[in-house]
Amino acid sequence: MSASRRSGTTDELGPNEPEQPDGADLLAALLDGMDAALCAFDADGVVTHWNREAERILGWTAAEAVGRQGFAGWAVRSADAQEVEGWLLSAMRAPGRQVHEFALLTKEGGRVLVRTQSAAVRGPDGKPAGVYCAFSEVHAQIDLERSIALSEALFDDASWGVVLVDADLRPAVVNAHAARALGVGRTSVLGRPLGELLAQGVEELESALTHVLAEGAPPAPAEIWVSVRTPEGDQRRCWRCGFVRLASPLAEEPVPLGVGWLFNDVTEAKQAEQEASLLRFRTNQLHRAARAAAECEDPAEAATIHLDFALAGFADHALIDRVAGEPAAESDTPVRLVRVASTPSGAPGPSLLTGQAGLPVRYAEGHPALQCVDRTGAVRASVGAVPPEKAREWALARQWPGDAVHALCAVLRSRGRTLGVVTFLRGAGRSQFERSDAVYAEDVAVRIASALDLAGALRR
Repeated sequence: MSASRRSGTTDELGPNEPEQPDGADLLAALLDGMDAALCAFDADGVVTHWNREAERILGWTAAEAVGRQGFAGWAVRSADAQEVEGWLLSAMRAPGRQVHEFALLTKEGGRVLVRTQSAAVRGPDGKPAGVYCAFSEVHAQIDLERSIALSEALFDDASWGVVLVDADLRPAVVNAHAARALGVGRTSVLGRPLGELLAQGVEELESALTHVLAEGAPPAPAEIWVSVRTPEGDQRRCWRCGFVRLASPLAEEPVPLGVGWLFNDVTEAKQAEQEASLLRFRTNQLHRAARAAAECEDPAEAATIHLDFALAGFADHALIDRVAGEPAAESDTPVRLVRVASTPSGAPGPSLLTGQAGLPVRYAEGHPALQCVDRTGAVRASVGAVPPEKAREWALARQWPGDAVHALCAVLRSRGRTLGVVTFLRGAGRSQFERSDAVYAEDVAVRIASALDLAGALRR
């Protein structure tokens, strides 16, 4: 009902003039819609307001509460009534808000520990006209404070990265650890697309975030490899990521606010795990090759057995070149190499014995295989970043298959003599040979050299 009708005037509302709620109706709606329990007292301590949340916590309805003198005899034990009333009414004389904790009684006789915030209500003349008291169950307040404290700790002191990503997959809040991992400042990262921060791994990360927004948190952490853009260049990192979907607690239906993304850098651990796995595999291959080679009557065939087992997961092609003529411990004569075994250049298959004619391979001066013999050590070579046509010319000029772009030569030594060279070749789909690869190639070369030395002794 409008204020004019309440006062008895005769003006009428037109057909297009909606009835406006008066101040009392609006105040009642606001009080009942609050998430906190609220009651108010006048200057004499009489209850004047009681909202629905207070009714939910204590069970007393507004009709039962409004008009009562304080809490004594119904909402507070008689023994505590004087102290509680003193706390509440003292707020009328104190500046600001007063916070207290005490027990209230429910309508059924139970006790509820509440935390109250009370403050004075002043009249038009500025003098205290009463006091309002907002209260909530202590455990609910403590839960809220813990949630706030946890949120602040995560975004300040956490030892892992925490990023709040909005529904557009852009960072909205970033903690210090995450900012360092991304190589940017905490404020400069906000609102920027992830593609500006990561050189690789963006698609996988955005796919995971989109899935969480649509389906919810995954049951286990995910490990994602990314490349972070830094002033020193791109750095490849492995992040173990956890995701949680964030929804508004104020909406009737869950409305996604974004995704909480937590991650920890596990690059060193993953690399160590991969290296250990690779070492176990290569050790197993050497063991299997030794057992298979022991069953070969022809030592030259045993050499190809070692080559084939070493090739698995290591290289795409392999060659064995032996020194032409009788090997010597020391010699100033230019070395000539004869191809004795190689992997098929077309379809995959076992290595084939060649070189029955004894014709030297046409290696130009400075060829990696010749350098390997001169240095008596492993030599690595790579074509670098060139067009495919140039890469093919580079390989063919060195008497290698046309798809080779990376090479590793290991010397074949036995009884203090250089017997030849074993060459491993990789195509464009593989990475360059590393120092650890050279160590493995030298282990294989020792076994191949022993087999070739035995083959030569049997021929003599």
